[in-house]
Amino acid sequence: MELRHLRYFAAVAETCHFGRAAERLHMAQPALSQAIRQLEAELGAALLTRTTRQVSLTPAGEFLYDEARRLLRQVDDAVTGVRRVADGRKGLVRVGFTGTAAFTQLPRFARALQQRLPEVALDVHADMLTPAQSSGLREGSLDLAVLRPPVTGGGLEVRLIEVEPLVLALSADHRLVEEPVISLADLSTEPFVTYSGKDSAVNEAVLQACRAAGFTPRREHEAAGTAVLLPLVAAGLGVALVPGSVRSVPLAGVVFREVVDAGSIELALAWRRDDPSPLVRSVLAVLEDAGLFEPTLNEVAR
Repeated sequence: MELRHLRYFAAVAETCHFGRAAERLHMAQPALSQAIRQLEAELGAALLTRTTRQVSLTPAGEFLYDEARRLLRQVDDAVTGVRRVADGRKGLVRVGFTGTAAFTQLPRFARALQQRLPEVALDVHADMLTPAQSSGLREGSLDLAVLRPPVTGGGLEVRLIEVEPLVLALSADHRLVEEPVISLADLSTEPFVTYSGKDSAVNEAVLQACRAAGFTPRREHEAAGTAVLLPLVAAGLGVALVPGSVRSVPLAGVVFREVVDAGSIELALAWRRDDPSPLVRSVLAVLEDAGLFEPTLNEVAR
């Protein structure tokens, strides 16, 4: 059974008139009549009762008409879906997020896509370190990655999202809570709680900042992620310098304070430079329009 024969039959069934159906289908009436006879011969059943005055459906024709409408609707939906996928307006985007970036960036991602690309779904991979995200991009298991530069190796495009200050997390009863101004020098004798990942960009930024202030931080405890790091701080087991986005994860017993010379850490979006996916390009265009990226030097100059 050919799909076109179903469309021909549906047109006749809807109009109950070969002439009007032929006009709708932009074909000659004899050719339409012949196609319907071929369909009946193939099915071995009469679909239409024909008289000189009218055309009506047989019981078999009524059944086929119901099925034809359902099948043709599914085919039309499939064609529309294929075109939307090809145009980058439909599909699944796999996005990796480092640390607590999901708390601040995931809502921005989701809202922007929901408004402009409602048929695009997000597959979120959270709490990934930058090296793991870079590997995921190159291996094809991720389409986009919200990570902390620098990114080693080639083949990836990176755009800055924001520059976050490093802030101090300390227990609510810590001696520095009430200090009006805190500098890194005030932390030189403090035990630190750091992330356990050996390639942690946050750890590296904290180490460089402390060394610039004249000391090396004493790493007393390590945590696999922020969900463990903050409770250790709340327990008074050490202080921690963390990206400002961590303040979006409040925890009883933890106070966040600014440190005048703590410096900052970057957050960026990365993707494969040669990625041919129209979906990724569409998502990037939407994020650009939504103001996700920091201006480039050329944009600033304009």
